[in-house]
Amino acid sequence: MLQNIAIGQYVPGQSYLHRTDPRSKLLFIILFATLVFLANNTITYAILIGFTLYTVLLSRLSLSYILKSLKPVWILILFTVVLHIFITKGGTVYYQWGSFTVEEQGVRQAIFISLRLGLLVLISSLLTLTTSPIDLTEGLERLLGPFGRLGVPVHDIALMMSIALRFIPTLMEETDKIIKAQTARGANFTSGNLMKRAKNLIPIAIPLFISAFRRAEELALAMEARGYRGGVGRTRLTKLSFSWRDAGVAIVGVILTLAIGWWRA
Repeated sequence: MLQNIAIGQYVPGQSYLHRTDPRSKLLFIILFATLVFLANNTITYAILIGFTLYTVLLSRLSLSYILKSLKPVWILILFTVVLHIFITKGGTVYYQWGSFTVEEQGVRQAIFISLRLGLLVLISSLLTLTTSPIDLTEGLERLLGPFGRLGVPVHDIALMMSIALRFIPTLMEETDKIIKAQTARGANFTSGNLMKRAKNLIPIAIPLFISAFRRAEELALAMEARGYRGGVGRTRLTKLSFSWRDAGVAIVGVILTLAIGWWRA
């Protein structure tokens, strides 16, 4: 599962999404997340699912590879489904066992909430898969630029978020190596009760934290050695500019908003 995390990875390409300005993609992600929470019936969710699948086609990436990004959150999705099925009440009773009942509203909410989580993870994965870390950092910095006049360290925030996304796959790879090394030494992470499994995670957590702090220190030293002093006075090799693709993203955003607003119950 650790090898199948798509969030934070970048796949070079020449698709429509790859060549779209990162600012447009970031703004669209915010709009899409808002629409996901506004959707409240079968039609609106069908529209969002269809649009997400169409976006995957535009990215020219394998659907199976992108769906792997759901694996790290399947436990959360499963927990959410079970929680709503047994807690949310209302409507027709589908099943009853003692004091526990499975009712229509519980099943409905379980499906809708799990779809929300899945769609948000998928669209976020598409953002990092089709946007290089450098472009993502610059896009964040340009979008947050107005806050810089209020004394907000815009460049530092953008850089921090970009580094955090970049190191997700790196830390996952390091975790996989530690698990394999501990397994070769006789550690067992799959048997025993919950408490025993939790204790078995200590030989993984400690080396992982040490490795993370070491990488952070090495990165800081490397940036300092190269004369990094923040965003003041920095120049850029390429400058971001809006194109017809970004206009297309804006038009699609308006159409999607109108469709969700029209079909929303």
